[in-house]
Order: sequence, then structure tokens, then C-alpha cells
Amino acid sequence: MANELLTILEYIEQERGISRESLVRALESAILTASRKSIHPASELKVKIDPATGQIQAWAMLEVVESNPTCDQLVIERARERFPDVKLGDVVEWEVTPRNFGRIAAQTARQAIIQQLRKAEKENVQEEFADRVGQIINGTVRRFEAGNVIIDFQKAEGIMPSKEKIHDEQYMPGDRINALLLKVDINTSGPSLIVSRACREFVEKLFEREVAEIHDGVVKIMGVAREPGKRTKVAVMSTDPRVDPVGACVGMRGQRVRNITDELGNERVDIVPYDEDIRKYAVNALLPAKVQSVEVDEEKHELIVRVTEEQSKLAFGKKAQNVRLCSKLIGWNISIRNEDDGAEPKNNSIAEQLRTAARNLAAELNVSEKTARLLVNNGYVTVDDFKAADLDSLLDIEGIDQDEVNVARNLLDD
Repeated sequence: MANELLTILEYIEQERGISRESLVRALESAILTASRKSIHPASELKVKIDPATGQIQAWAMLEVVESNPTCDQLVIERARERFPDVKLGDVVEWEVTPRNFGRIAAQTARQAIIQQLRKAEKENVQEEFADRVGQIINGTVRRFEAGNVIIDFQKAEGIMPSKEKIHDEQYMPGDRINALLLKVDINTSGPSLIVSRACREFVEKLFEREVAEIHDGVVKIMGVAREPGKRTKVAVMSTDPRVDPVGACVGMRGQRVRNITDELGNERVDIVPYDEDIRKYAVNALLPAKVQSVEVDEEKHELIVRVTEEQSKLAFGKKAQNVRLCSKLIGWNISIRNEDDGAEPKNNSIAEQLRTAARNLAAELNVSEKTARLLVNNGYVTVDDFKAADLDSLLDIEGIDQDEVNVARNLLDD
């Protein structure tokens, strides 16, 4: 056992960079915990490993008494066999190494070494990746666990939870993948790196990587609103009047933004000129719709946007996506109102339309209004939208009543 232990200690010290002293301390503690019952009934015990020879010994701290010793005591006659000068009341270290201690210690030592290696590896991961949180890292897809993607980043494994994946994006083992490092968690038993491709910060870092003007600080990203896998709006401004921020992001012949959309699986990316005037900002954000006018309701923190009937569909966008993203981007509620040839404006606020759509959908699908609202908020506004959707996508909606969805789908399929 001594020679085997020395060999293991030397290997770990050289190959893994873990000091022998820290390993020895961990082994002593682990062996003592695992072997306490077989060593001695004394309450205070020590296990010592000689780092030079690998020899393992156990010791009990015993008080010297005249007679009738307890488990924590030793009679003076016995004590003087090893310590001739001992006196009553002294506490001596008395070796109590059991005969079968080598076998017990060997098994425990192996387990302790594995635990120590895992701990050291976690600490190395923390040291290696702590400064890279918020950055894009590249790895290889290894396997899938309960809908999560496990990724090999060479020096550590990472996990991309199902909610951090781009909707409908498919991966295969061996695929190279870019993702944003959200955090490093060394306290979990699984992969330590938590990554995402669905967060808006991933888009920001892609622009920073592709657009030199953003990397250099000449062009700034002022806001990002995103529905992963579908559409993203990015607001930009220039600190140099000679630089067009939108043109810089689009690139020559659209190459820069095309590289980003390719990385995002052809997710649509709209680049919006930022403006401190909230009215102009809203007009820019609602493109390609042409806006007639914008009124500001400071009390309700709402923008009343008037458009023609023809432009209304563009302003709302497919499944109200355009106006929803605009509202997220500028941080104001937006009400779209139709205005045709001096006719009385008709209130068509997005909030009212969504509530109406939810009520109608609840009645048509025979589901609760809560379930209907979740469906509408995720883009499934009509029965046809619901019927055409992939069932797994519907069931993945956070907070959805899966039983109601299954019953509704079964009724439609009959």
C-alpha cells in the first residue's frame, strides 16, 4: 500500500498540479472518517501519513490514569512501556493502528484521491473560466441529457439548458458550437459551465465580434429585444458623426449581419437607429411600417402610434411580433391605432388585441384563459396557428397546462 500510495501521490503532484501536502491532509481526514470505528473507541484520534514513505498510522490521544481506565484513558503501567517518564494526568499519543488498516486505508485513500481530484479540477475550471463569463466560447457537442445539451470545452464540460437553446435548432454529437458563458458553478455535481445561445447578450457579443466599430467603441449597442430563433431588433448609435451605425453593422453587401444571422440559424435581425427622442426612436423601431404620428402618454408610460389601415399589418407584424419586440426594445407600452382619411381613430392597442385573441382562442379550443394567454403570448394566436405548431414546442411553453394542450390537440385531430 505504501509504495502504491507514493506512486499515486507523485503522479497527481506532477500531472495535475495538486500539492502533496494538500493531498496528504485530505487523505488523512478521509481515512480517519471512514475508519474511526475500526481504529479505537477513543474520542480524539489522528491518522498520519508519512509523505516520504507512504506509511499510514493511527494514534489515540489518551489520558494517563492510575486504574480503571475509560476509552479515553490509559493506565500508567501500560503507558510507561513506551513513555518511561510519563506522569499521572499526562496525555499521550498512543499508536492504535489496526492490523487490517492497510486494506481499509487503501480503499478509502482511492476514494479520497478521486474526490480531491474532482475538487481540484473544479477549482481549475473556476480559475480558467471565471474571467470569461459573458464571453462567447466554442466547444463540441458531446451528448444530450433530459433535453439539455452537454458540450465539451476541452478543459471543462458545459451544459446548455433546454430553455437556453434557440428554438427549433438541432444539434448532433460532434458539432462545433458557439455559446455565451452565463456562469461558472463549481458546486454542482454536473458540468460547471452554464452556457446560452438564446439570451440577448449572445447577440450583443456576436455584433461585437463581427463589427469592428462596435468592438472599438465607435458604434454602441443601445438595446436588444429578442425572440430566439425568430426575430431580433438591435438599436445602435454612433459616437462619431462620420460613421453610419446601421451601415457599419450591416457591412459591405450585408456580409456582417449575414454572418450573424447564419450563426443564429437564419434568425431575422433588424438593425434600428437609436434616437434620444422617444418618438423618433419608436418610428425607427417599427420599421418597415410607416408611421403617421406618435403621441406620448407619460402617465401611462405609453406611446400611441397612428398608422394607416394598410400599414397596420406591418406595424403589428406576424403574430404581433414586430410591435411586441419594439415595445421591449424601447421600454414603453405601444398602442397601434388605425387612422384613415380623417376617420375617427379606432383603438387597436396590442394589449387589447392580445386579450381579445386569448378570449377567442380559449372559447374555440375549450381551454382556460390562462392557457390561451400563454399560447397567444408565444405567437399561437389562432386555431390554425395552434394546429400547425409542433406539439413539443407547445408543451415547452413555460407555465402551460400540458393536459389542456394535449386534450385540445386530440380534439382538433379527430
